[in-house]
Amino acid sequence: MTSKADEAQRLRDLRRLRRIRDRIDREYAQPLNVEALALGEHMSAGHLSREFKAAYGESPYSYLMTRRIERSMTLLRRGDMSVTDVCFAVGCQSLGTFSTRFAELVGMPPSVYQKQHADATVGIPPCVAKQVTRPVRNQEARSSGRD
Repeated sequence: MTSKADEAQRLRDLRRLRRIRDRIDREYAQPLNVEALALGEHMSAGHLSREFKAAYGESPYSYLMTRRIERSMTLLRRGDMSVTDVCFAVGCQSLGTFSTRFAELVGMPPSVYQKQHADATVGIPPCVAKQVTRPVRNQEARSSGRD
């Protein structure tokens, strides 16, 4: 049986995690790392990683990369930027890491995605396009153990 104090602490922890998730959503293109995110909420990096994964089903790093890949998909569909430009625009520092993570999440390299999906969302409202094109972690990404 949990006490009122335990429940109050759990709610405070969830608010802290939500603030971190919201920061990742806002600042995905900035250089973010787990240590900096944890420091901002007066937590250790290990504690943040464990609690974030328990609350949201993936580590803070995986969540950040998913947000970056999601945004990169939108930029690639526009077709007016190169894959390299998109990589750096979404906050990735390495084209190789970006391409690998993109392929893990989307199922194809970013250059192939750009060619195949250039006109995929023409005429679709942005709010709907965002939902139907959102990357979903595939089985290969989950079994790689890189969270």
